[in-house]
Amino acid sequence: MTPVGPTDRFDAFRALADRRGRPGERLTSSLSAARTGTVHGPEVWAPAVAGRAGLPAAAGLGPASFYADLDAPHGSRHVRVCTATACFAAQGGRHLIGAERALGVAAGTASPDGGTSLQAVRCLGYCYTGPAALDGDTPCTGVDLAGQLAGREPSCAPQIPAADDTGDPVLLGGALGGEPAWRVWPEVVATRTPDDVQREVAASGLRGRGGAGFNVAAKWAAAGRRPGTMVIANGDEGDPGSYADRLLMEADPELVLEGLALACFACGARRGMVLVRSEYPRALVRLREAVDRAYADGHLGTSVHGTATALDVQVVAGAGSYVAGEETALIAGLEGGRGCARPRPPYPTERGLWDVPTVVNNVETLAAVPWIVRRGGAAYARRGTAGETGTKLVCLSERFARPGAYEVELGTPVERIVTGLGGGLKDGAELAALQIGGPLGGFLAGDALDVPLSEAGLAARGAALGHAGLVAFDRTVAPHDVLRHIWEFAAAESCGACSPCRVGSRRGLEMASSPDGPPGEEYRRLSRVLAEASLCAFGRRIPSAVRSLAGAYGRELAGWDQ
Repeated sequence: MTPVGPTDRFDAFRALADRRGRPGERLTSSLSAARTGTVHGPEVWAPAVAGRAGLPAAAGLGPASFYADLDAPHGSRHVRVCTATACFAAQGGRHLIGAERALGVAAGTASPDGGTSLQAVRCLGYCYTGPAALDGDTPCTGVDLAGQLAGREPSCAPQIPAADDTGDPVLLGGALGGEPAWRVWPEVVATRTPDDVQREVAASGLRGRGGAGFNVAAKWAAAGRRPGTMVIANGDEGDPGSYADRLLMEADPELVLEGLALACFACGARRGMVLVRSEYPRALVRLREAVDRAYADGHLGTSVHGTATALDVQVVAGAGSYVAGEETALIAGLEGGRGCARPRPPYPTERGLWDVPTVVNNVETLAAVPWIVRRGGAAYARRGTAGETGTKLVCLSERFARPGAYEVELGTPVERIVTGLGGGLKDGAELAALQIGGPLGGFLAGDALDVPLSEAGLAARGAALGHAGLVAFDRTVAPHDVLRHIWEFAAAESCGACSPCRVGSRRGLEMASSPDGPPGEEYRRLSRVLAEASLCAFGRRIPSAVRSLAGAYGRELAGWDQ
């Protein structure tokens, strides 16, 4: 009997779903529709949804019990309140209690009559004006959040403040300066070749902006332009503290779509997809409207601008889960399964969505491609640093005097971003710790910001670039509360696919919540197992994030720097 190798792994759900016409995204949307307005658990309604798709009950119960949006009870009025890092830092987490009192329901429950439900989520992308909530699809933000939810105050949701610090923006030209959309694609598809686009992106040195930092041209090349190749724009921006992708998808969706089109052209793909996280309802609407306009204007379709190139693009919504933004978990979710990370190899560029070569690029990554193709890869490579080229959107949280999204060149000193662009903390408060790159990115002490904004520079300090969200903590939030918040996030968002992360994150939370003082040998063992045995970067990053937090606060978190 021939052993089954890693690239020949049998997946029973995939095999059955393949025979049922690959219901994938249709199954998820059907589950979402069935969930709306019912306080009952998935066991009541999910099996019937699966049955109508010709699938067993487990095929419906699996994703319905995994994704936060599907598992949470939904009353006639459903409110999602953000409990992610920036909103937590704004009021030390007290806003959740205020929301519960205003609505008369506890988080994760619905009122007895099913009229109102409250769900705690991470995050809503309003980090610049938190704390925040979505009342249905209506955003409510600010210090009077409870009053807005209670109806005493009108809903308030300021637009994202954005500014360019480069003098020649790559990403914000349309959002800030009104640069016209689709400037590059018509000429490229008519007169240039996929190799032309590939060469310019290779020359640019562009790396993924979703956190992993993988070379974009190398990822495209790995797909090999094989038949059936597709490209996915990953808009599941899950790092609390970052709202760069939301800004791009809402303010300039055409730029995102043009970048996706160019990526598809370079990869020989006739299909593209944009996944938008469910916590971004306005971005979902804006992108769908932009896709409709693109078809009407000839940018997409069976004969793009009268050429032999065909390209179809679809926009789909996620269902709420941090780890589901990891590329293999994202693909599992699009196939209708639980959003759990899959072992690699095979890599998605070899066998991705329904086993076809699949390139997954972050929204911000793709938004840089039109500038690179228009102005040349060499021009892009001259920006940033020699090892990390180009520009990056950094997002500053509500605690800053001037919160917002800023386009900066990679290598810009973090201290300049914090004090020069952000103006320091509001009301002259003292910066105790600065989180960079999401809850599992890392922390810097408030007086140790002399580091360049780059993956290499931050890694040398035990932090990570990630999505480059900057969340400030002042002295009003106790260090142990921040520590417990990080472990709560890890325990809640672990996908559970591997026991080191599933069990380790929960045990870490127990330790962080214990009054017994600093951890000892057990935590050292736990930290080592998480870092070395977790299936994906989520679990592997937890110990280093905690270690950097302990380093930022010093003796106040003694024992956690192991």
